[in-house]
Amino acid sequence: MRLDIRYTTRFRYAGQVTESQNELRACPTTDDHQWLVHYDVTTFPTSRVQSYLDHWGTRVDTFGVRLPHDRLEVVASATVETGSRSQDPPSMPLAAYDQTRFRDAHLEFLQTSGHVAWGDPVAAAAAECAVRAGDDAIDVIMAVQESVAGLEFRAGTTQVGTPVDDVLAAGAGVCQDFAHLAIAMYRHLGIPARYVSGYLFTVDDATGEDRAADEVEVETHAWIEAAIPGWGWLALDPTNAQEVGERHVTIGRGRDYDDVSPFRGVFTGRQDHELDVAVTMRRLALEPLGDIPGGFMRQVAQQQQ
Repeated sequence: MRLDIRYTTRFRYAGQVTESQNELRACPTTDDHQWLVHYDVTTFPTSRVQSYLDHWGTRVDTFGVRLPHDRLEVVASATVETGSRSQDPPSMPLAAYDQTRFRDAHLEFLQTSGHVAWGDPVAAAAAECAVRAGDDAIDVIMAVQESVAGLEFRAGTTQVGTPVDDVLAAGAGVCQDFAHLAIAMYRHLGIPARYVSGYLFTVDDATGEDRAADEVEVETHAWIEAAIPGWGWLALDPTNAQEVGERHVTIGRGRDYDDVSPFRGVFTGRQDHELDVAVTMRRLALEPLGDIPGGFMRQVAQQQQ
């Protein structure tokens, strides 16, 4: 699937601000399941955009505006091609996760982190999933996915910093809460798990539903990847109880939301401001080019002689 994505962030400040320094994480990555065709960032006021890859392999675009300004607009435009995923990991016992070399290689995704610090309620919920699923690791992973997907998708119930135990108690949240809770349950069970930030082409974040629409307005989305010894990472979307597929576009991966936060920055001036974020995704047709006419090829050959 080929998708055009336009991510727009607008700040309107209460007065003139200066020395605005910013980081943007909005660029789709290129990996085994997707290919970045085109990407660019424009800002107003105009600034020089420089880029680097962070510790987790996510592209970070940095830019600054030193002169006084009362608004800031950032537009990241991307075209990306995605493919279907072959996600059929082999069955294995949970004991496979006890290998020292495997645990050392995934240590950052086994420990607590800023938004993935759990207490007894989450630990008990994870243990219940393991008991219900039995000894097969894949069955346990899917049991956690099913359990978290049972929460209600409800905007406004939580904030980015809401503890995962509170999310579980409320029984509701948004995609980042579903992802953080699932990751906490996996890590408690000794299964390395990481947070994935990106976009999902859907008409409804709560269900992940796809319709015939060629253009949709969405928000940034979050899902998880669980490590499978000797196989790789299994990508799951606990918000929608789905496996991750060609309508998912990955931006970056990390321990939790803080590692892939789309936009962060500082400035000098009054803190009061208005923020507006919009993401538009457009589905494009992928059609074969077909055979090149023979007459055209003869013309090229004559020009080269």
